[in-house]
Amino acid sequence: MSNDWVQRNRLHYSDFKDVKKLADQKVKKNLSISLCLPTLNEGETIGNVVNTFKSELMDHYPLIDEMIVIDSGSTDKTCEIAADYGADVYEDKDILPDLKEQFKGKGENLWKALYITNGDIILYIDTDIKNIHEKFGYGMLGPLLMSDNIKFTKAFYDRPLATGSGEIQPVGGGRVTELVIRPLFALFIPELTQFIQPLSGECAGFREIFEKIPFPIGYGIETSMIIDIWKRWSFDIIAQVDLEKRIHRNRDIKALGRMSSAIIKTFLNRMEQLGFLDLQTQLHNNITQYSRGEAGYQQNISEINMQERPPIIELPEYRRKFNITL
Repeated sequence: MSNDWVQRNRLHYSDFKDVKKLADQKVKKNLSISLCLPTLNEGETIGNVVNTFKSELMDHYPLIDEMIVIDSGSTDKTCEIAADYGADVYEDKDILPDLKEQFKGKGENLWKALYITNGDIILYIDTDIKNIHEKFGYGMLGPLLMSDNIKFTKAFYDRPLATGSGEIQPVGGGRVTELVIRPLFALFIPELTQFIQPLSGECAGFREIFEKIPFPIGYGIETSMIIDIWKRWSFDIIAQVDLEKRIHRNRDIKALGRMSSAIIKTFLNRMEQLGFLDLQTQLHNNITQYSRGEAGYQQNISEINMQERPPIIELPEYRRKFNITL
């Protein structure tokens, strides 16, 4: 396994801090950029996220052309706050409502964003980030604008971990990465262990890339996206960007277990599709977890959905909107 790609395509956000230069380059290349913010009950952070990108990367410098929030059914004030700060807000169920099936999940929102946006470049940013900064935008977009070869960027950073006592450890987040997906990559596709944060939610790429890959509807989307882009186009079109630090809501161990289950299922399905293994049985859809209550340990069963949206370019509605002929 060569480190050439790591050395060549591992970049730092500060290399692209001249936002005016990026905006000029966008115009020179005749490109447009769409920002998608997937949400579910992010009322605590969504206002600052939207305001940061609108004020710094839309109003101050016209780098981002449109900013949309796609919500999965928040029960707090997420949608109202996002709209008040200037984002275009959509409910997931209202996008492509005539589809035979409607799903809930982050991957579903990212997939539907391809239909509702118009940009040549799509920027995906998670909305639970507490230390949001415009670098999360220009850092991810810079390599796409300043290079003729890079078509997809992936973020990496340190992830502080909140302890039970309320203290913050400087590192320790990203537990699912180190305990689940990195060991799986090491076993089956060691080249992919070169991704520092394979499960990071911040990425950007050209529409021509995203529209040609399938999207699992849930937590498996980051895993599948890396595998599919690497397999189809190779490392040469991918860059990793150091954003230094990301502070967000740390999930409890039960939530991480459910997340891990979805990621493992996505990974195993991809390995079978690639011919790396032959699953002799159908993967089950439930995970059983336990928690202690007044009556002792209680059983909790959660369904891990494995639905997957096809490449959106296969959708007739999408081809009609963007005037695409296969």
